[in-house]
Amino acid sequence: MNAQLDGVDEPADRKREERREFHSYVCGIGLALLLTVVPFALVHWFPAIPRFSLLILIGAFALVQMLVHFRFFLHIGFKQKREDLQLLLFSGLLLTIMVGGTIWIMASLALRMAMPGQP
Repeated sequence: MNAQLDGVDEPADRKREERREFHSYVCGIGLALLLTVVPFALVHWFPAIPRFSLLILIGAFALVQMLVHFRFFLHIGFKQKREDLQLLLFSGLLLTIMVGGTIWIMASLALRMAMPGQP
């Protein structure tokens, strides 16, 4: 009741904030879907693109999609806070360990599965 006396309509502000957050999520999912579909379309419809260029394009789309996920779903803005920086560094460490471990295991399996007499 006190909030209404001050001229601030609390339920209307809450609804406006929820609507803004919903639009942010919808925009984020739209961008994420677009950034997923475009690399698949490039691979499917443009087979004449050199493989190295295609890999660079797919990597670029992946990095942009990572930024979209940080901004729209994890609510990590471009204004750095200490907690956000720690979260990003820890996430980077985990990703490095997972990707490096996966490559290490797959390379080891490929070496073990090679037929005798073949390089």
